[in-house]
Amino acid sequence: MKQLVILVMIFAAVTLMAQQAPVNSPPLDHLAGNWLLQGTVGKQPVTHDFDAEWVLQHHYLRFREVSREKNDKGEPQYEATVFIGWNEKTKQYACVWMDVYGGATPESIGLATPKENVLAFVFTDEHGETSFTNTFIYDSKTNTWENRLDNVVKGDAKPFARFKLTKQ
Repeated sequence: MKQLVILVMIFAAVTLMAQQAPVNSPPLDHLAGNWLLQGTVGKQPVTHDFDAEWVLQHHYLRFREVSREKNDKGEPQYEATVFIGWNEKTKQYACVWMDVYGGATPESIGLATPKENVLAFVFTDEHGETSFTNTFIYDSKTNTWENRLDNVVKGDAKPFARFKLTKQ
């Protein structure tokens, strides 16, 4: 019994030492909340509800994006759940993007180097080449976000979507 107690104490100590502190990120704090996302995908106008909150003991910002446009079945045309976290070792944000298109691949994970008021996620393909970028730019004067999404082919970025997020 004594050995079991010692083993549990060692495991608890190692677990506590390995756990990162909760994320302290002003850009992510600004993104938390309920937003109206409006803009275009290609040339098609869209409106989405965008709700973000801190989860898992403040280690991840989770957002849910749901289009108000419906498909033939009456379901949202687009829906995504995204987790954004901080990697203390690499000093980068990482996001895992899960949406209605499915297929968890390496391209589902984006990385961003911290910059003031900018979250510029870069997604790479199986060869390590940039295939997509998703950049959030915060405007502190208006308390809004601009969101630029680009397909990248052989280093050439082509606009995919442009959005503005307005706090609700």
